[in-house]
Amino acid sequence: MSVAPLEALSLDQLRRRRSVKWRAYPDDVLPLFVAETDFALAPAVEATLAEAVALGDTGYTPDDPGIRDAYIGFARRRYGQEIDRSGIASTGDVMMGVVEILRQVTSPGDRVIITPPVYPPFSICIPEAGAVVEPVPLVEGEDGFALDLDGIEAAFAAGARAMLLCNPHNPTGTVHARDTLARLAEIALAHGAVIVSDEIHAPLARPEAGFTPFLAASADAARVGYAVTSASKAFNLAGLKCALMLTADDATTAVVRGMPEEVTWRTGLFGALAGTAAFSPESDPWLDSLQAAIRANHVLLADLLSEHVPAARYRIPDAGYLAWVDLSAKGWGDDPATRILREAKVALHHGPHFGQGGAGHVRINVGCSAEVLTEAVRRIGDLG
Repeated sequence: MSVAPLEALSLDQLRRRRSVKWRAYPDDVLPLFVAETDFALAPAVEATLAEAVALGDTGYTPDDPGIRDAYIGFARRRYGQEIDRSGIASTGDVMMGVVEILRQVTSPGDRVIITPPVYPPFSICIPEAGAVVEPVPLVEGEDGFALDLDGIEAAFAAGARAMLLCNPHNPTGTVHARDTLARLAEIALAHGAVIVSDEIHAPLARPEAGFTPFLAASADAARVGYAVTSASKAFNLAGLKCALMLTADDATTAVVRGMPEEVTWRTGLFGALAGTAAFSPESDPWLDSLQAAIRANHVLLADLLSEHVPAARYRIPDAGYLAWVDLSAKGWGDDPATRILREAKVALHHGPHFGQGGAGHVRINVGCSAEVLTEAVRRIGDLG
């Protein structure tokens, strides 16, 4: 049964927002850079937050505001994953969770693998934890991007102690196959290494893509893995500050439980309440409609680029509302987003910020209306 896509809010409504997407640039710029979306909140989330405001429910976050059970149900419904309540702890956001886990599982100077082109904060949070970034770029083939398992194994053999996995991958939207993740876990276990999986984009994986949570990929993955996730990307809740750290083994669970108490105290109450509503069955139809809107916009983007920017290279991703577009053939330099912002008044994310493989690329957020996306690509095309 087909699902009707969500309708985005109007530009007049969106420009009343005070988040970074709508305050970073003047009103003549179309903002398609940061990972915020242009839709109204899921009704269950809106109702939960409205009730909390009406009650003045703005105090400290309790140990368990309900989000553990909500996420257990969500993971079971959406991924077929079974999670024990003891393996769930909360913190302020995904990158905060990543840093705190890395602090526990690495020593100062240890090398941590990343797979560029990848989410720019990965290269910031690893040094914050006292470790050193070890790039092992993705490999690109006819079927898309994939992990370089041989390169990762060589890095572990040379002494890397951990890997920060992006699953699904940002910016390429790659959903790593179960057998790939199982092999990655086998490699990590053989070298006494740890995998920390950022799964914030998982709720936006297309069902047919077959998303596999890392901890569910194999028994080895459960032993070597940690996952961090949140409702914030799919449900546009980044400002409310709540993420979940997940484990599936007694030893890894003990590591998270041994963190300083302040790590979980950083969880925002509104984030926990909103996340609980987002992960509830009541929000599933909204999420399905969001996925339909995103899918339609990815197809639209492919058509628009073909018409207005035919030199662009773009593959519709398996997950998320972020599009990774190669504009190298345009001859606009390593960072085409700079010219596009200056001359077309469209703000895109800068490809070089994603590391190796990012030169000549831009990241486009398609979590907007078809009208905004169409105008943005038309402006880019007018640059010649």
